[in-house]
Parts: sequence; C-alpha cells; structure tokens
Amino acid sequence: MDARFILVVNARSGSFDEDTVETILATAGEHGLGPVAQLSIPDDACPCAQDLPDDAVLAIYAGDGTCNSVIAGLDGWDGSVLILPGGTMNLASKRMHGEAGWENILGRFARGEARTTRGPLIRTPHGNAVAGVMAGPGATWNEVREAMRDRDLPGMARRAVEAFRATDDGANIVLDLAPLDRIEGYPMIEALADESGLEINAYHADDAGEFAIGLGALLLRHFRSGPHDSAITQESVRIRSVDGLPIGLLLDGEPVPASPEMELSLVASKVDLLTTRQDD
Repeated sequence: MDARFILVVNARSGSFDEDTVETILATAGEHGLGPVAQLSIPDDACPCAQDLPDDAVLAIYAGDGTCNSVIAGLDGWDGSVLILPGGTMNLASKRMHGEAGWENILGRFARGEARTTRGPLIRTPHGNAVAGVMAGPGATWNEVREAMRDRDLPGMARRAVEAFRATDDGANIVLDLAPLDRIEGYPMIEALADESGLEINAYHADDAGEFAIGLGALLLRHFRSGPHDSAITQESVRIRSVDGLPIGLLLDGEPVPASPEMELSLVASKVDLLTTRQDD
C-alpha cells in the first residue's frame, strides 16, 4: 500500500455515512496529506503493522470499539494513529482532541499542531481499552443507548426491561480504592485512561430518586451526569463482584467475557497516537 493517509471505517456501524467518508478523504487530499486510501471493515481486514508504510497516518473514523480493535493490531508499527469522531460516544476521540469535529482535527493536523503520545491505555485481564472500561450490572444500559442510536424502539423497550432487571438483581462491584471502597459496592464502575492517572467513576442508585436521575441521564446520552463518586489514582485498582459471579464488562463500549475479580491498571500504548488537544 503506497498511501500516506489511510482512513479506516466500519461500514456496518449504525453511524456510518458514505458521503462523510468521501468528504474526509477529499479534505485530506486538499490538505496535502495524500495519497489517500480507504479500508472498510469488515469487508477489508483490520490493518496489521506489517501491511502499512512506516511513514503513514492511519486515521480511524468509527466508534470506540472499532478504534480499540484496530489499535490492538498495530503493536510495533512506526506510523501514527489519528482517531476521528465517527461513533456514538467518541470517548477515544474526545480524549485525543477534546470536543473537536473531524474537520477541525484534520485542519490542526495539517497545520502541524498535532503531537504523538504513547499515553496510557487501561489494561485488564481481558484486553486493553483506549478510552474506557465499564463494569457491573449497570453496564447493560449501554445496550439501551445503542438501541436508541439505531432508532430501534422495540429493541430499546425490550433492553430497558432487561437492564432494569439486571441493575436491580445484579451483584454490585466493590473496589479496593479509597474513598470508593464502600462495603455495598456500586452497580456500575467506569474507568477512564488519562495522562494524570486512572480515573474511576463509581455510579450509585441508593434510592428510587437517584435511580431515576441516573436513568434519565443515560437515556439522554449523558449518563456521566448521573449520581456517582470519583477518584483518580496512579496505582492499579482491583474490582470484584460481591456474589462471585462474572462481572459484566465493556471495553471501549464492546462487551467481553470477564471474571468475577480483576485488576485495572495503566499501560503505555505500543503505537503512536496523535493528539491535537489544545487545553493541555
């Protein structure tokens, strides 16, 4: 492959838009970032380090889960990864670029305003996360949000019932990190990677009012405004389910099989990630 700007998209994603993809490629060419090429997952295989030029930029216009899958296959590659906001939550893009849209991100990169980072990922026994980890029975609400994104009203209603049941009946998660080490635990734990440390947000619903506030926040796609306690640490954090059953786990929004107890820690990325954040 001779391209120097390679755009990876997920053609099966609910947020995929062919016109936007063509516009991104055209804009990259106008900025002098080409020659350009496109890889469409799953029709094209996820790129591997040995298949890419070492001086290329691999841009990913997709959701957090696709970003995770692509970056996981690039260990040891000498090129750079540019994450663009092409999904629902876009936590990975926000981490690298703030709230900027793809147009501003490409413009910053073309003007030489980007820098590379090996900023930390979140390591779990079940894989790494670029942006975030969600754990606990409350993580099932992610499926409700995804149904909303796809405008699947029957699916949203069905999954809401399932999520209510899972949150109400499921075992809470306890942590070994003060001040989040309360005995009764929390129904949902979120871990975010940042240069300042491992940020842990522990969401609770101790009464019907708090549960309603948290539910409303999540359905409005702002679940991080729901009731929660927070802490930041440079150390690893151990979490476990109070009933000894496997923990519900999402890595960058994608469900993965998990154990009843695990350690979360920070690990350096093995590929250069491009950041254009202007608030550092």
